[in-house]
Amino acid sequence: MVATAKQRVCVTGASGKAGRSVVRDLREHGYDVLATDIASSKTEVEDGALRADLTDYGQALQVLKDVDAVIHLANIPAPGIYTSAVTFNTNMAMNFNVFHAAARCGVSRVVWASSETTLGLPFTTTNGLPPRYAPVDEDHYPVPTTTYALSKVASETIAGEIAKWSRIPFVALRFSNIMDPDDYAAFPTMRADPHEREWNLWGYVDGRDVALSCRLSLTAPSEAVAESPSMIIAAADTVMNRPSATLFREVFPGVPLTRDMGEFETLLAIERARELIGYEPRHSWRDHISAS
Repeated sequence: MVATAKQRVCVTGASGKAGRSVVRDLREHGYDVLATDIASSKTEVEDGALRADLTDYGQALQVLKDVDAVIHLANIPAPGIYTSAVTFNTNMAMNFNVFHAAARCGVSRVVWASSETTLGLPFTTTNGLPPRYAPVDEDHYPVPTTTYALSKVASETIAGEIAKWSRIPFVALRFSNIMDPDDYAAFPTMRADPHEREWNLWGYVDGRDVALSCRLSLTAPSEAVAESPSMIIAAADTVMNRPSATLFREVFPGVPLTRDMGEFETLLAIERARELIGYEPRHSWRDHISAS
């Protein structure tokens, strides 16, 4: 898929942390962006956003009419915010409606937010649910341990099937814990107890790299995404200032490391994203605050 300066892209969930970064990045790169969210204002998204409830199929059809591609970020954002049934049913309704409407409207590509939780998170040393190995890669999928994660696993299946019907590439991005630069001031408090962030192997991703991964997914060659891939999107490093291999072996003794690790290298493998869409994280908390 070749990007054009006036390509029109719908971004759902535009007022969220990921959405704001994606909308900003696309506009900076010359895209015509239709931003949409169920609740938004001009203070949340530059130039405002169209309010739409994507659990309503008719509204999903309307927002995807006359766009070239969609970046679908709208979902209940994490476990524990709503009841399990509301989380699952809302996310499933939104995802099916957007996926089916995208196929019906004939968009050229669907890029959407899956989640690192599909890989087995939260990993812990207290409840018998550590990772099977590290770095955790796409082959660790699926291990949903919450209804939120289950909604993402089920949605990946739905996306794959609709992609086959429509012959439209659906690219699922399994985002790690998304951070803005303002969030990095809190990182030193995470270092005292390595168990505090064991739940996602000390992973994170900068919102600007989330936006990069979305844009690269739009423009990746058709052959790279023809099979509608899912891929992990994380920072190149961890939130910690201790070597990754040492940290992992201390917290998860007996769990194998499948290869040598760089000093602070992420334990959420991003090789597939590097290979398929050319993703290379550009941002680290180490550029903003001291690692000492």
